[in-house]
Amino acid sequence: MIRAGFKWMFLIIGTMIGAGYASGRELWQFFGHESGLAILLFAILFTVSCNVILSISFEQQSKHYLPVLRTIVGQKLTLLYDGMIILYLFTTTVIMLAGSGATWQAFHFSYWVGILAIAIPLVLVFVWDIKGILSMNSIILPLLIGGLLYVLILFSVQKELSLFTFGEQRNWTAAFPFTALNILPLIAVLGAIGNQMKHKGEVWIASIGSGFVLGSISFIYNNSLIQISDDILLYEIPLFAILKHYPYEMFLFISMLLWIAIFTTAASGVLGLITRFRSRLKGPLWLLALITVVLMIPLTSFGFSTLITYLYPLYGLLNLYVLSCILLYPVTNRYKMD
Repeated sequence: MIRAGFKWMFLIIGTMIGAGYASGRELWQFFGHESGLAILLFAILFTVSCNVILSISFEQQSKHYLPVLRTIVGQKLTLLYDGMIILYLFTTTVIMLAGSGATWQAFHFSYWVGILAIAIPLVLVFVWDIKGILSMNSIILPLLIGGLLYVLILFSVQKELSLFTFGEQRNWTAAFPFTALNILPLIAVLGAIGNQMKHKGEVWIASIGSGFVLGSISFIYNNSLIQISDDILLYEIPLFAILKHYPYEMFLFISMLLWIAIFTTAASGVLGLITRFRSRLKGPLWLLALITVVLMIPLTSFGFSTLITYLYPLYGLLNLYVLSCILLYPVTNRYKMD
């Protein structure tokens, strides 16, 4: 049960820590100054949301997200949000592909070489079906989390930053659109694994563990970004502004981790899409993944930061209703049972 719980925890974290999050661009878009309380609220909201989604998925033993979505938003709104999830997964996976191009550009490679570098393994990982992604996450996510925390903590120590500062917290409301932004991919991905969970305890381990890890990383990361706020505008990827004073070997190592984060989230996005249509489009998952990725590649020309700047806040606001349904679900469901 514990091992399975950590497996789902890494799947959640892999879905969250993608190009936008790991690069710092997504965190800076929502948080920044006076956001300590906002990040704490995010960790709590995220934990509750994961718990509710996983619980519904486990109870229904679902194979894709549609039954979970129907339970959360109701029959009438399912069609609307089903379309939103499909559009969200498609566009955000495009953002992951664009993030890979931006990462490779930092090493003076062609943008399109970076796109192909992620597109090819993104198709190959589905040769092993869902088990391929789960095995991949359990191996590389601990490395990713450890490496990211190492750099952020090292930066904080060298700059003598205080992690716990008390002052104005006027940005606390950012917790709600930021959490809402990440709700749809969670529903899509976690709705596809309900039939693989065996014990209710897996739900608690995955939800509490992922909320704690992501909340901690977000707090330390945001605190570091505040110190380099003047430099962020000069970088497509804010994390590189933190790394500019480090040796080239550190820059190379973190860039590899960033690319891995991009890849895991892209894989989660493709997983949500192809499991949704698997019953209608017959064929192996790798073939469905190939078709999906080929359709995405032309859209990556819009650019990484441009896509995040406009799409992420929009999705965050649109998903507030889904977040409210999830947070109220334990109360409304108990009322129905009574």
